[in-house]
Amino acid sequence: MTRALLIGSEPGAPLGYEYVQTPPYDAVVIGSLSLGQLLRFRQEQVLSALAEGKSVYLYTPGLPEVKNRTLAAALASAQRELKSWGIIFTDGGRRRLVTAEEAREMKRTGRTPGAGAVLTPLAKEILGGME
Repeated sequence: MTRALLIGSEPGAPLGYEYVQTPPYDAVVIGSLSLGQLLRFRQEQVLSALAEGKSVYLYTPGLPEVKNRTLAAALASAQRELKSWGIIFTDGGRRRLVTAEEAREMKRTGRTPGAGAVLTPLAKEILGGME
């Protein structure tokens, strides 16, 4: 199984990774963020992983919910910034995450990802644009 550095709590849905706290790892999974963490996100391990070209996933059910409109707008802006950096948002339950390892097996057996699947950048490359 592919290893991923886990930031925050473990996601409530399986994302196909073995979670680790130390290198080496192939990806980063952010299982949860507090309100303050999301608004001023500067997690060094995540930024380093992005700089190294590793996949970073944010488990969206682990994001805080707010009722205040102004604060909700600030959170939406913070989320757009994270997406612009290349962080992949996933809910883990409804949209299945396909890793590079799974993509290699799919290609070998002639299978394609299911509808709504989220492919890592390397998985997309391996499958040659199949989605």
